[in-house]
Amino acid sequence: MSASSGPAATTQPAERQQWSGQIGFIISAIGSAVGLGNIWRFPGVAYENGGGAFMIPYLIALLTAGIPILLLDYAIGHRFRGSAPLAFRRLKKWLESLGWFQVMICVFIAIYYAVILAWAASFFVFSFGQKWGDDPSSFFYGDYLHLADTAGFSSDYISGIVIPLAAIWVLTIAVLALGVAKGLEKANIIFIPLLVVAFGALVVRAVTLEGAADGLNALFTPDWSKITDASVWIAAYSQIFFSLSIAFGIMVTYSSYRRRRSNQTTPGLVVGFANSSFELLAGIGVFSILGFMAHEQGIAVSELSGLKGTSLAFITFPKAISQMPSAAWLFGALFFASLFLAGFTSLISIVEVVSAGFQDKFGWSYRKAAVSIGVVLGIISVALFSSATGLYTLDVMDNWANNFCVVLSAIVMSIAVVWVLRRGRELAFHLSSLSTFKVKTTWLALIGVVAPVMLLYMFVQTVYSLVTEGYDPAYDAWFEGLFGWGTVVACVVGAAVMTALRWKHDPDRFEPWPPYAAPPARLTAGK
Repeated sequence: MSASSGPAATTQPAERQQWSGQIGFIISAIGSAVGLGNIWRFPGVAYENGGGAFMIPYLIALLTAGIPILLLDYAIGHRFRGSAPLAFRRLKKWLESLGWFQVMICVFIAIYYAVILAWAASFFVFSFGQKWGDDPSSFFYGDYLHLADTAGFSSDYISGIVIPLAAIWVLTIAVLALGVAKGLEKANIIFIPLLVVAFGALVVRAVTLEGAADGLNALFTPDWSKITDASVWIAAYSQIFFSLSIAFGIMVTYSSYRRRRSNQTTPGLVVGFANSSFELLAGIGVFSILGFMAHEQGIAVSELSGLKGTSLAFITFPKAISQMPSAAWLFGALFFASLFLAGFTSLISIVEVVSAGFQDKFGWSYRKAAVSIGVVLGIISVALFSSATGLYTLDVMDNWANNFCVVLSAIVMSIAVVWVLRRGRELAFHLSSLSTFKVKTTWLALIGVVAPVMLLYMFVQTVYSLVTEGYDPAYDAWFEGLFGWGTVVACVVGAAVMTALRWKHDPDRFEPWPPYAAPPARLTAGK
């Protein structure tokens, strides 16, 4: 039965959980933003797109799209006090489907993101004996993944992946079952300082290696000719957009747990710049190591391969670790521990989006939601990604979930809020009434014009390329259709089904925060 086809329940859910304070929220938001992409994606993207010159479009992208959309997420989540489906429904009833679309995106990202953490945990153990030997590529694809020759379905499940992957899901469930303050917040308060210490120690050691300066020169020497290349600007906006955990429900959900009188804009700036600072630190560490590796092989950094993604983390880095003059095991342990810590704090935020949606819709307790959602997603994750074809499935699903679904979600959110519903000024007033740093008309222009235009251009480029050329010639059309376009269809259908289901509690009975600072009538005239 549709939520609108019968009388809604009159009972109200229990009082919403809250962070213990602003510091807890900021650290948790940083934990969500700082993830795998900061370590293994940013350095390679920067290097390929002009090195030092890339920092100009990167900084502009941060200021014109990253932080503005981050603040939009904050405003929606805090003012309407709900998970993505509930907050968007309270914004406008028909927007509930957008919230569930974001929840479905998180479902797909969570099930493959967890397996990368399982790999990182395994390689952390392997570091102590450098189990990958002299040929990390053969070890990773052959001995560890048992990767099949072609993409498809396989019943060959790898116990070395199943066991750590199951453990990752048990740990995730345990954290979420403890709730927001005792689970999510405490996990981030423990893991983020550990991440900073571990990765900081790695960087300090990396910059002292012979050849490190060559790596840093390769990364930061500006190629000014790239500034006029449109693809470089798209790469900058893409990196900022994906690294900040925006537009797929995480920051909407996290901000809904904030207290009534909470500064919104200053934490947004802190989270945005902290995320970018960690990316810069990652670039320094990664390219110092690559410079050392190139020096040891007697080649230029530009001649190295595998400079980002799984190749960088699980092949290039192990190869570099094996060449370390001393304490190679410690260097490897620090790197893979950092990878795991950064990824885990992001994973729990992704799964929390799904958990919060079910808590609000069906009145589940956070423990019931954590266990139910975690077990289901864990089973799917193990079934799809711990077999001999798991890497292929992960690669295709990740491309469509991030480059198609997340970008589409951001475009719809920005246009709906600013142009269709005309609620941008109301949300700007909400942010400014609670914060020391005020947002004005410039913010509305950024979320209503600049960000949608850049994202729409990225989206059209992506769709055109996927339709005309496909994703990878190594994959059959049916495989890309099932796990690529199938992911998109599943998100849309899942959102429609969840929207149609009846709410346990009346979702529309609430008073937006802050009731003491309602916007002037002229700001809501377009509602």
